[in-house]
Amino acid sequence: MTQLTGQPATDDDVVHLTVPADGGYLGVLRTATAGLAARLQFALDEIEDLRIAVDEACAMLLAIATRNAELECRFTVTENALTVEVTVPTVRGATLPSESSFAWKVLTALTTAAAADATNGRATISLLTRRATTY
Repeated sequence: MTQLTGQPATDDDVVHLTVPADGGYLGVLRTATAGLAARLQFALDEIEDLRIAVDEACAMLLAIATRNAELECRFTVTENALTVEVTVPTVRGATLPSESSFAWKVLTALTTAAAADATNGRATISLLTRRATTY
């Protein structure tokens, strides 16, 4: 599999977490995000930016999730990047905020790349953050 990074990932580089689609469980995803980013030796501000981006993406998805849904989160780790894909089943006719919305501006400001897809009753937001290179 090749992620937004363009780099292949093995199954050992992928972490799956599933939590109830409830704001009370977002701390679990924020903590996992921070832990994986720290493992990649992201700078503290990069870790915090990614935590905020994951929180914002989840908030977007929770707003359109079906009742009693589960929020699926897939973290893909490569040598210098972390991709986070968050998915929920959605209510009929649900749409994600437009790319010109404030929420999307936040996601694109805090990550290297952000993308969304809402098809077949499921919505996914993908976030890519590359570690800053130091010289």
